[in-house]
Amino acid sequence: MKRINASKKLFKVESAINLKELKTTYRGLVKEWHPDKFQDEEKKAEAGEVSLKIIDAYHFLVSIAPETKAANLNEYATTITDEKIADYHHKSMLLEVTFTDGNTYEYFGVNRKLFLKFINSKSLSNFGRRNIFNSFLYRKIKKAEVLA
Repeated sequence: MKRINASKKLFKVESAINLKELKTTYRGLVKEWHPDKFQDEEKKAEAGEVSLKIIDAYHFLVSIAPETKAANLNEYATTITDEKIADYHHKSMLLEVTFTDGNTYEYFGVNRKLFLKFINSKSLSNFGRRNIFNSFLYRKIKKAEVLA
């Protein structure tokens, strides 16, 4: 949740994420903090770090935006209903779940108590569908690899 709040603060987003406004703000911030604008080496290095934060925050916010989730809803629904859970990791309030189709999703706000119920359930997939997958903010972090 800290990452969400920090990213929103950087882009001055107070309510729902609008991709068009986000893109406009992103372009302005990148222009403002582009390292080539600065002559001083210290300022140039600082601008490089800030630029990387801006780029990372932009991609993060795009991945959790309602428009992005809506565009990928069919694929997400297929993954959580048809695929089994291959792996999972929990750290702080973040649950990372990898499915057998190779897709990996992050779920934000999953507390330790719910995670313990999840790992102790008879069926991880059923418990996840009922209590996590459609209840928490999520984003896709890794796509399934395509075999050639």
